[in-house]
Order: sequence, then C-alpha cells, then structure tokens
Amino acid sequence: MAEGQWSPGRKEADADEFRPVLDIVEPARQRRLTVLLRLLLLIPHFIVLFVLHIAAFFTVIVGWFAALVLGRLPDPVFRFLTGVLGYDMRVSASDMLLIDRYPPFALTPPADYPVQIEVRPTPLNRLAVLFRAFLMIPAAIVQSLAVYGWWALAFVWWLITLCLGRMPRPLFEATAATLRYRMRFSAYVMMLTPAYPKGLFGDDDLAVVPERSRSATRPLVLSSAAKWLVVLFLVLGLAGHVISSVTASTSDDIDDTYDTRLMGS
Repeated sequence: MAEGQWSPGRKEADADEFRPVLDIVEPARQRRLTVLLRLLLLIPHFIVLFVLHIAAFFTVIVGWFAALVLGRLPDPVFRFLTGVLGYDMRVSASDMLLIDRYPPFALTPPADYPVQIEVRPTPLNRLAVLFRAFLMIPAAIVQSLAVYGWWALAFVWWLITLCLGRMPRPLFEATAATLRYRMRFSAYVMMLTPAYPKGLFGDDDLAVVPERSRSATRPLVLSSAAKWLVVLFLVLGLAGHVISSVTASTSDDIDDTYDTRLMGS
C-alpha cells in the first residue's frame, strides 16, 4: 500500500467489545537521511509531548471523577485525551522507525497521514473505573517488558533500517504489535475504552477481509518470525528489569555498608 493512502478497512469486533485501533500504512522505502537523524528531528515533538502528558495527567484525574459519576468520560475530556493519544502514537511510530513521514504538530492529523487511531466513546463500568489503577497492573507489566525489550536493541533495528532503506516486514509487524499494545494500554489507563489491552501477538487470520483495501496493521496478522521477535522483546525486557533490580539492590547494599563503616569509624 502506498504511503499516505490510509483506509480504515473493517471495523474489528463490531459485534463484540471494540478495542482501539492503530492504523499504520507501511512505507515501501524510507529515506536514509531521515532514518540517520530520526531522534534529532523529533526533539521538538518530544518537548510538545512532555507538556501534553502533564496536561493529560490532570485531565485523566478529572475524567476519573467524572466517569465515576456519569459512567462515561465527558466529551471535551474524551476528545482531548484522544488527541493526545493520537499525537503520542504518531511520534512513537516515527521514532520506532515504522514510518518516514514527519509527524504534524496537531492533535488532529491530516486524513492522509499514515498513522491513525480509532477510539470510540463508550459507556464505562463505574466499578472498573474505581479500581482502574489496580486492574491495569498486569497489562502495565506486559507493555513495559515489550517496549523495554524493543528499545534494548533499538540501535540494531536502526542500523538495519538505515542499511536497507526500509524495515524488514517481520520487524515491522512485531514493532507495530508492540506499539499497538502500548496504545491500547494507554487508552485503557485514560478510560477512553473499557476494553482490556489485548493483541500483542497480532490478530487472527480470519479477521482479514478478502479483496478489501486496508492498512498494514488493520488487521495486524503476524508472521511466525514476527511473533518470535515479540517473544524476544519480552525476554529482553524481563532480563533488563531483573538486571536493573539486581544492580540497584547491590548498589544499595554497598552504600549501606559504606555508611555503616563511616559510622563505626
């Protein structure tokens, strides 16, 4: 599919629980110069995202109280948080090398932009809203491991994309699956959806509608190689967290021993 020709395709799970959708149009090629300077080029967006995340944090708090009373997010809150989530996904898709087109400085992107999200206003279960901070813990662990694992080898993915002028399809699929899971987790945390995050290993083949134009990630059907890459992300993420914990614990023990010796002397 040519870059910029975005088509929403089938609205998955219309008959069941709708889960937020991340549509990414896979570019045929990427400009090596923009790949080389990708993180530097995105610095202005990182600054904007920092400010937006602060605003979103307080908006989520307001939305949480409102959802407990109304059983849904107020429309202005829903629209703002959806805009922030979409902005985050467009910048993340760029820094994770999924697209080559520079993200716009807008909460609402052009219709032909190769990264789009779909989140639908939905009634919320008040009990689930009340305990949202506890319910999200398992998904938080999964998304943390997957994202941490991807970034552990980010230099390798960057080098491969730089050399080839494109991201290999299995790597594209695994990266898109990781980003989509993070997007669904964020949408759940923001109370934009009652649907618990799922789909880290892609969608069922039966979700594909024959003879229908769609983006590369709607549905997102992972090859075996892509699924193994997702497993690699999770393993690396787990190893990284364990090493960090052990290192922090060892450092604390050394500091405690040093303080004890100082007090003894």
